Amino acid sequence: MKPVYLYNSLSQTKEELKPLIPGKVSMYVCGPTVYGDVHVGNMRPVVVFDVLKRFLTYLGYDVTYVSNYTDIDDKIIEKAAQEAQSETIIANHYIQAYQDNVAAVHALLPDHTPRVTDHLDGMVHYIESLLKQGYAYEKNGNVYFRVNKIPSYGSLSHIDLDALNIGSRIEESPDKEHPHDFALWKKTEKGMSFPSSFGRGRPGWHTECIVMIHDVFQQPQIDIHGGGFDLKFPHHENELAQHKAHHDNTLASIWMHNGFINLNDEKMSKSTGSLILAKDFINQYGGNLLRYVLLATHYRMPVNFTSDILENAQHELQKILETMRSLSIRLQRLNASLNGHNMDSTFLDALADDLNTSNALTVIQRYLKEANIALRDTHATQEVLLNAFFTIRTMMSILGLVVDDVLLSDDDKYLYDLYEQAKQRKDYAASDMYRQQLVDRGVFA
Repeated sequence: MKPVYLYNSLSQTKEELKPLIPGKVSMYVCGPTVYGDVHVGNMRPVVVFDVLKRFLTYLGYDVTYVSNYTDIDDKIIEKAAQEAQSETIIANHYIQAYQDNVAAVHALLPDHTPRVTDHLDGMVHYIESLLKQGYAYEKNGNVYFRVNKIPSYGSLSHIDLDALNIGSRIEESPDKEHPHDFALWKKTEKGMSFPSSFGRGRPGWHTECIVMIHDVFQQPQIDIHGGGFDLKFPHHENELAQHKAHHDNTLASIWMHNGFINLNDEKMSKSTGSLILAKDFINQYGGNLLRYVLLATHYRMPVNFTSDILENAQHELQKILETMRSLSIRLQRLNASLNGHNMDSTFLDALADDLNTSNALTVIQRYLKEANIALRDTHATQEVLLNAFFTIRTMMSILGLVVDDVLLSDDDKYLYDLYEQAKQRKDYAASDMYRQQLVDRGVFA
């Protein structure tokens, strides 16, 4: 198979993907906490790792892609209290809303979507094991992980732990032996709580994902663990620490993190209200455009949402769609079969180099230019047109960008002939009439 190189946040270098089980790739990406509508930034890992799965599948790998739903959390409990609903109803509502957004950006649902509440027994047993090994301690019904038992703690996030401020990303508690220790189990009397050998409560966020990974994959290490850059610390660092305690390995061979979304050059933030809800963007511009904007920049770089960038993206995407429509119409008028696919090696090379979708789109633009030259040539061969059509369509499919099929009936072809003949004899009234009929029939956009 073609070598694929991905940037590993742990080693801070590009590394060749070498699946632990030859031919199979195991990939886990942290999913949403379902207490509200997601913003466009939440859709970036959805799109990035969807493309990664599509690409690896195209290369012949058997990819198992898992992404979770955190369906119990302080924010869910607070939302449920505000709306006088159960936490389950709140979670189900926003899971469905999230899945609607996933479908709108043409992403495939993961192979498995575990929920925290379905893996509680495993989380309790996992915490009990850490207690027995001395990696955890209980205080006043809470259970904490001893960070100083893991000498490599901080190796993933590469941050100065001593410089961290209590209250920013470190929870303050008088029960902790050390400020960096983190909660494995939280005692609670508010909202949903569950029984355990250390009292009623609920698991800590960092323990939830690690246990779901173990439960679903049933193996001591996976190939790829992904998520947003903001999850590096503390979430992924704390997952890695727990896994080190249990298995003494890095949990994932490759850790991948996508960059932030900026809105008019400033980082989007729920706390400041400076954000765009995914559903609002999709309603205004469509899911195809959101996907295109997210792919036009390399996944590790920030994406900036400005009116100029969106306008340019709309223009570029529309050029692709119009060219593909024109190719489809021309080929069907030649009675060519549209069943087939082609690929360009430079497109695959771009994606094999740390999923460089920006360079992959550049390859599509090159084919687009050649296709438009062929379309303007009345003597262009069917072979040239088919090569352009199949190659662009296949590349677009791997990127998950949807090209609407235009299927011409015999009547459509007849009308199109009349339209072309009217244009040639400069009968503009007739050509406009035929064109409008073709628009009404969905042949022209």
